This record gives sequence, structure tokens and C-alpha cells, in this order.
Amino acid sequence: FTGDGARKDEDGYFWLMGRIDDVINVSGHRMGTAEVESALVSHPAVAEAAVVGASDEMTGQGIVAFVILRASASANAPDTIGEQLRAYVAAEISPIAKPRQVLIVPELPKTRSGKIMRRLLRDVAEHRSLGDVTTLADPSVMALIGEGLSASDASE
Repeated sequence: FTGDGARKDEDGYFWLMGRIDDVINVSGHRMGTAEVESALVSHPAVAEAAVVGASDEMTGQGIVAFVILRASASANAPDTIGEQLRAYVAAEISPIAKPRQVLIVPELPKTRSGKIMRRLLRDVAEHRSLGDVTTLADPSVMALIGEGLSASDASE
């Protein structure tokens, strides 16, 4: 058992859905990060997304989404896209799945093989110092993500 989930579509193709053990517990509701990410990338403005859980006093964990916008969407309403995406996820899945925070980022931290380093995203979401970034294809991405988090905290 690898811990990866997949689904077979109506054409017989298999779609890798991600880790089945990557679950966020929001107010007692367990949901897979892949489900929230899938909802986000189904929005026409979103090119790529990664979701992590972060400690939340009220709900146990809150959903923090890191989103890369499509080039065509980057200039359109940058101040409101986060709220639009939060509402979109609530409508697509459920209000309980609405991200606490949506961070628009230029890139996601990936290893040389293309795997997203969620551990680092959790560190950013929890305002912790970053762990080892030597396996990243581009370690400078983490500074850009950290700047985005600081800017969003200042605007709240």
C-alpha cells in the first residue's frame, strides 16, 4: 500500500489524486487536501494550488491555500481574488472546506523531481522557521512565499 489515491475517469484514464493520509481536521470534519486543491484548480483563474492545515484555536486546524494564478488572471482584481477563491471552494465542496487564508504565490516549493514540499508550506502557514531547504529546485521561492504571507497578514 503506497498511501496514494487515484480515480479512474469515464474514459478509462487513471488520475493520481495525491496522498490519502494528507488530511486536515477542521472542526471535527476530516477532508483530504487533494479535494480542496482540486476545487481550487477547477477555478478558471488558478493554474496550480497546494493546501496545508495550520493550527487554529477555534477549529483545531484551518486550511491555508497557496495558489499560483494563470497569467490571464493575474491582473484581474488582485485584491479580491483570495476572497473569490474562498467563496468558490465553499460553493464547490462545503462552507467547512473554505480556506482560512489564500496566499497568491509566484511558485510552489518543489524538489528537483517536481514534488511539492508541503512541510515547508506548513512551516510558513504556522509562522515557524523553515527547515532544510537544500532539496528544493529553487530555494529562493521560500523567501517570495514568506513575503506574500507577511503582506497578507498586514492587510487583514
